[in-house]
Amino acid sequence: MPVLIHQLITTQAQATGDATALTLAGKSLNYRQLSGAVTRLSHDLLALGLGADDRVAVYLPKKLEAVIGLFATSHAGGVMVPINPLLKPPQLAHIFNDCDVKLLITSTERWQQLVDARTRLPNSLTHVLLTPSTGSVSTQACCEGIEVILWDCLQSSEQPPHTRIDTDMAAILYTSGSTGKPKGVVLSHRNLCAGARSVAHYLGNTSSDKLLAVLPLSFDYGLSQLTSAFQVGASVVLMDYLLPRDVIKAVTRHQITGLAAVPPLWNQLAQLDWPEPHQLRYITNSGGAMPIATTAKLRDKLPNTEVFLMYGLTEAFRSTYLPPDQLDTRPESIGKAIPNARVWVVRADGSECDDNEPGELVHCGALVAMGYWNDVEKTTQHFKPSPLQLKQLPLTEMAVWSGDRVRRDKDGYLYFIARQDEMIKTSGYRVSPSEIEDIIQPLPAVEQVVAIGVPHPALGQAILVIVSQHGATDDTQTAQAIIKHCRQQLPNFMVPLKVIVQAQLPHNPNGKIDRSSLRQLHQYTFEAD
Repeated sequence: MPVLIHQLITTQAQATGDATALTLAGKSLNYRQLSGAVTRLSHDLLALGLGADDRVAVYLPKKLEAVIGLFATSHAGGVMVPINPLLKPPQLAHIFNDCDVKLLITSTERWQQLVDARTRLPNSLTHVLLTPSTGSVSTQACCEGIEVILWDCLQSSEQPPHTRIDTDMAAILYTSGSTGKPKGVVLSHRNLCAGARSVAHYLGNTSSDKLLAVLPLSFDYGLSQLTSAFQVGASVVLMDYLLPRDVIKAVTRHQITGLAAVPPLWNQLAQLDWPEPHQLRYITNSGGAMPIATTAKLRDKLPNTEVFLMYGLTEAFRSTYLPPDQLDTRPESIGKAIPNARVWVVRADGSECDDNEPGELVHCGALVAMGYWNDVEKTTQHFKPSPLQLKQLPLTEMAVWSGDRVRRDKDGYLYFIARQDEMIKTSGYRVSPSEIEDIIQPLPAVEQVVAIGVPHPALGQAILVIVSQHGATDDTQTAQAIIKHCRQQLPNFMVPLKVIVQAQLPHNPNGKIDRSSLRQLHQYTFEAD
């Protein structure tokens, strides 16, 4: 059984080397070819002086070289740092310097943008490896002491990789940083391999599956499409989608059997027609609660496709999932703990909550990350001993305290309420944004909806709803219809004080709605009231 993340590929290369591993724009690599490319680049990275635990940043769109670069870093004994290709030089400068990047793998065009922006690069950076390109690049301006090398010009080497064990660092995944500078979550080989086994198990993945990867590889949910597929020898089709219709076309063209997405994309896909027949065996949602109305539409359009609703956090990858056979019974639930994870709902003092009592979700087990890179204070705050550790154990099992409020029903199923820092405190009440959003989302005119709390001189916080809408309905008419609907469906203290209609809602680089930027943008909405 693979214990290091790159061994997922080498194991499949030995078992079923001719099976297709990756496909992009008509070009495919089988497992033997992928393993060979990973091994060759691994030796080249070592020849460039890559040391054990040195960080390698991969700043590329979703392409074959990106996958090869990530797993070659692991093979060599370094630490992969996948970077969202949507990030700009200021965010990149923070990441490069925060984790002292040793080597950067990127494209000629992206490197030129960094040079032009005079991006502050760390002293630790010694080499930049450029993937094949027809463009030209200037290596001046900010490149003193940095050797820029073309991918095609690497010298072959047989230097052996550094020895690694499963508890060593494998990756640093940086959050989107919408509320400030991105923070890096450190994952071990054990974390990534355990996650791959767990997800592949409950999704029933096999070597006959073909997964469509539409999420960023810098997002743990996106990286999981690779690791869970490689765990069982399945095939992955890489895609940087332009429009939701392109996703549906790719599902049909490539006979995709598994598709993962976040709620904003599912909301859009649920509005479109899905052609029959297709091979889609399952779809999954994470990165936020799926609106019940969206789930219903998808089930109606995809009657032969299983829907897996999941909950996770980067600090523990995946925590819970709802089996498809429970959707009719409890469509709002995020399910129970995934295989090889232990999840509790606890009070502030660490004691376990009663049934249906709101509390904080605490997760422990093999998927709990190592902590936050370069941030002892945050690590100490969120990674603490398990509150319900068996007393006879001599060692304390560490857990991640999620900061998410949930409740557990009498049958043990969990329900997400809100992030503790997203709860709206209005007129003395604590209101979950999702309760309001679930009421508004089914309205025909509404495409996407967000409820946030913003400062109010009398209420503490007022409830502000921002929506994007289908069609060309008058904005004022839509806002009035939403307020009227909320008054019919919600208690007075939960009715939004104002509804704003705009063309589209902002998203962070992982595709989630950017609530933080909306709170910042609208923080003075009621200042004059």
